[in-house]
Amino acid sequence: MKKFFGEFKTFITRGNVLDMAVGVIVGGAFTAIVNGLSNFVLKPIINWLLALIFGKDSLSGIYTFLRKAYQVAEDGTVTDVIDLSNSIYIDWGAFINAIINFFLIALVLFTIVKIINSIAENNKKINETIKEKTLDRHERKELKQAGVNIRDKKAVKQYFENKKAEE
Repeated sequence: MKKFFGEFKTFITRGNVLDMAVGVIVGGAFTAIVNGLSNFVLKPIINWLLALIFGKDSLSGIYTFLRKAYQVAEDGTVTDVIDLSNSIYIDWGAFINAIINFFLIALVLFTIVKIINSIAENNKKINETIKEKTLDRHERKELKQAGVNIRDKKAVKQYFENKKAEE
């Protein structure tokens, strides 16, 4: 039993498992943000545009009916109100909403990846610059053996220029 929990601890504390868990949690929160942006900011604008174009009030009113079913009044007469629960229809509004959500998620993810890649590239450049300007272990050892003070930048520069000229 102790071995089982030891293995479980090793599994759970592995970096990629924790990264995946964080990704799933952030992804869920991100989905809520995108849905909020889509439903409460973009949908009203799109609904307004569709109302101008199609004369419909919103995306929820854009259907293609394959079979219409009408509501029946209490007295048994058929009304002019369509019963969506018993009708067969294509819900174009829901489809358009799904496309909008997809493009929003793709746009935001593209932006995030672009920012992360930019940061990683800048970090790589900074690290390369730092490596160029700092001495590695072998260079420090070589300078010490030659009796050059590592903190004296002019002496260090002169030493490496002389070394390069000799080669």
